[in-house]
Order: sequence, then structure tokens, then C-alpha cells
Amino acid sequence: MVELYYMDSKGGLNVGNQEVGKSMMSIVADDGSTEEVEVILAFEFKDTKKEYVIYTKNEKDENDNITVYVSHIDRSSGDPKLVGVDDEEEWNRIKDVLRELSKSE
Repeated sequence: MVELYYMDSKGGLNVGNQEVGKSMMSIVADDGSTEEVEVILAFEFKDTKKEYVIYTKNEKDENDNITVYVSHIDRSSGDPKLVGVDDEEEWNRIKDVLRELSKSE
């Protein structure tokens, strides 16, 4: 079971398939630089309680497709930290969410 969150313009989260405006997120790199990215979707796998965010920098690849990024949200240190997804099983589950999302659009 997956619970989907759509961020509202005030930084809050709405649950379900609600249409909202663009939501931006600041990513602070290890060197202290900050980058604004657009949040596409945030979700949680209920069985693992792991949260993820799908976002874009609105970059295009050689085929003119917009590049999207997926990160695990680690809240164990208090402040949320984005962590890459390295586990193949976890990545396969995320790809299933992406496929379902693309079907609904």
C-alpha cells in the first residue's frame, strides 16, 4: 500500500489525487549551495514507513524529456535529508509507483 502526498503552495501536504499548484523545495548540498527544485510527488510505503520524493530541476535530456529524480527522505536526524535509493527491490517498488502515476495522467 502506498500513500501519496501532494504538497500545497504553503508547504503542507494534501493526501490523495488533488490538483495543486507548483510546489518548490530547496535542496542544500554538502558544500552549502542551495538549489530550488519542483516537487512532483511525495509518497510513503505504508509497510516500511519509508518516505520518498520525486522532483525535477526541469532539465531536458537529448530526447527532450524532462529528467526526474527520486530520493528517500531520511528524518532520523531531525531535519529531513534526501538520500539516494540503492536497493534494487526498493527501486523496483518506486518504479511501480511511477508507472501507476504515468497511467493516471
